[in-house]
Amino acid sequence: MQKSRLAAISTLWLSTICHSSAANIEHQEKPVIVTATRTAQTADSALASVTVITRKDIEQQQARSVQDLLRGVAGISISNNGGMGKSSFVFMRGTESDHVLVMVDNIKVGSATSGTTAFENIPIDQIDRIEIVRGPRSSLYGSEAIGGVIHIITRKGTGSGFRQHLNFGGGSFGTFEGATGMSYNGAQGWLNLTASGIGTQGFNACNGSGNAGCFVDSSDPTLFDRDGYRNVAGSMRGGYRFQNGLEIETNFMQSAGKTHYDGSFVNKAVLMQQVIGGVIRYAPTEFWNFNLIAGSSREDSDNFLGNAFQTRFNTTRDNVSVLNTFTVAKDQQLTIGMDYQRDQIKSTEAYTITSRNNWGVFAQHQANIASHNLQFSIRHDDNQQFGSRVTGNAGWSYPLSDKFLLIANFGTAFKAPTFNELYFPLFGNPHLKPEDSLSYEFGTRGHAHWGNWSINAYETYIDNLITYDARIFAPNNIDKARIRGIEGILSTQIKEWQINTNLTLMEPINRGSGFDRGNILPRRAEQSFRLDLNREFGKYAIGSMLLVEGERYDDLANTRKLSAYAKLDLRAEYLFAPKWRLQGRIDNVSDEHYETASFYNQPGRSFFAMVRYQP
Repeated sequence: MQKSRLAAISTLWLSTICHSSAANIEHQEKPVIVTATRTAQTADSALASVTVITRKDIEQQQARSVQDLLRGVAGISISNNGGMGKSSFVFMRGTESDHVLVMVDNIKVGSATSGTTAFENIPIDQIDRIEIVRGPRSSLYGSEAIGGVIHIITRKGTGSGFRQHLNFGGGSFGTFEGATGMSYNGAQGWLNLTASGIGTQGFNACNGSGNAGCFVDSSDPTLFDRDGYRNVAGSMRGGYRFQNGLEIETNFMQSAGKTHYDGSFVNKAVLMQQVIGGVIRYAPTEFWNFNLIAGSSREDSDNFLGNAFQTRFNTTRDNVSVLNTFTVAKDQQLTIGMDYQRDQIKSTEAYTITSRNNWGVFAQHQANIASHNLQFSIRHDDNQQFGSRVTGNAGWSYPLSDKFLLIANFGTAFKAPTFNELYFPLFGNPHLKPEDSLSYEFGTRGHAHWGNWSINAYETYIDNLITYDARIFAPNNIDKARIRGIEGILSTQIKEWQINTNLTLMEPINRGSGFDRGNILPRRAEQSFRLDLNREFGKYAIGSMLLVEGERYDDLANTRKLSAYAKLDLRAEYLFAPKWRLQGRIDNVSDEHYETASFYNQPGRSFFAMVRYQP
């Protein structure tokens, strides 16, 4: 039944592309991105498959977390351990959750122990936009970028002079939120300061099925209590442009919080996430642009059972990058760069090795020759533990007309095992090998009087894929995995309704030689469909988001199946005074019960209202 429903959605989606009768619409200004090539370009000129989420999108969708924004985006699947503030894992194009490279203002973030990023603790009120690049990018960024890159860029401020913004609200599960900030934009300088806070009593994260999934004794009385979360965060971003063109910018973001969850070993965590960095940009000549980027990210976690301290995990990641971009001829650019990264951990647990360095050098050539847009990149990484790795990318596009583009990409990538995978006591496997991948992608992209669309098909092979193996109670290498997928994205307008929709169909298969050969890789939904509607009329706006995800498995052996689900969210807003808006949303209107990780509940029907002041 569910497969037939998703097949019907696929047919409807393709039919919409072919037979849309929407009225002519104005094409919006194309956002400028830097993540796909590490150089500035418009999103529609990127050879990679790119999604940009702007501040306007964040406020229009009334998103309350980064997970809200990413859930259902083309190629992305999310697994969550029980609601707001609980561990959330992002899978891109069927790769592992630690195969996504995450940056905040050009600085790599993420835990050196787990290898993942705590998206649940990144405050959404500090974010200006998010650039999502699907497909391998190790040839530009090194380890981790097998599935793609997510670049979070903090607020810089808009307009000129001083501006302020403010929002506050509350809703179900005893939730309250608030944020305030100010920005200044002058002829040569800029500054933005933002502070935010959130608190929620939450709901029972574990569904009481015992310690198989929640690590809690079924007789533990805390199994049935509420699992709350609170967070206080702040950010600063400022810079100055001198008369000679030299530009200096600095950024800082810190998020500190406390989350409660179910567990008989630990059930509370005190968390801190911090990013500090800076950029120097200068053009010594008309054909040479120089960038120096340096910074550090930090992630701390103190874990308790009740009020009794249990463990501490503190990790830091220091980054330095030097980029030189040369205009070598008309419509041709050469970029030569160097990256240095040092990961270090301090923990109450006894790790055999607690730090490692990685040096990387790369070169990229972008050219437009006889209407053929070409991109080639190659990189050499020298990892202190695992030695040398060489990765590369090649991209091509050709316009069949001014409204229709053909695209092809090829890329290799790698990822070094994390400290937890290697050395965590009674869990790590020091014999793990680094993961290597090979990806192909073919697609089309275009625009018409009725809107914009893209379709991309891809295939990725991963050697030595690292995943948890319940048979040995430790991480293990799968000698080979194959992931095939197709993504379609459509944006149009029909009778004053703005419509954004995407469809992802995927087959993430274990191709190893072991017992699990032919099984679906865990926690990836094979089908995903998202439909966003929005309409503005006068002082009012209404919208909705429908998310349908197919079934998935929670384990490598495919013995624990998680059912497919459909979730509908509704939203509305009213401009009740100049610059003041009242917003409200109802999530999970049908009160659908579903899980994205075994034994962990997801929010039922909930309500939230907010007052927002925005110049």
